[in-house]
Amino acid sequence: MPMRPGVRSLVWLLAGFAAGLAVPIVRGQGAAKAPLTSARVTWADAPATRADWGERRAHFEGETYGLGYALAAVAVIKPGQQNHPPHQHSDEEFLFVTEGSGRWHLDGKELPAAKGDAIYAAPWVMHGITNTGTVPLTWVVFKWNGKGVKAAEAPKPR
Repeated sequence: MPMRPGVRSLVWLLAGFAAGLAVPIVRGQGAAKAPLTSARVTWADAPATRADWGERRAHFEGETYGLGYALAAVAVIKPGQQNHPPHQHSDEEFLFVTEGSGRWHLDGKELPAAKGDAIYAAPWVMHGITNTGTVPLTWVVFKWNGKGVKAAEAPKPR
């Protein structure tokens, strides 16, 4: 009997973590949730994920008007650490270094990462970052999976 897509993704994720491998991840599958609404989210209010490598704050995560899945987050990686090994997923992703330095992994290449640098990772391209510096490396991530919806109409003048 074939597995449902969401179950298949979870099985791949768990198997990959158990084996210590990079894992393909597919987003935007599962129960529908209410889309994100316009809001301000402070650093203190953003849900935090803390680990030995540092922390990530997910300011926005979920569905939007035009995106099936979106994430806007900030991560701080301790010197000599990475938040996870290079990985791939169905999301498009922009990553920006705002403090510190390190090395990007992008599509099989190792590239320097410094304050002000950015990468774009297309769907299913292997990517990641490691802090090779002596101070925390801070980076911002925007990633998403689109959905086929008609563009929003411009608001009428008031």
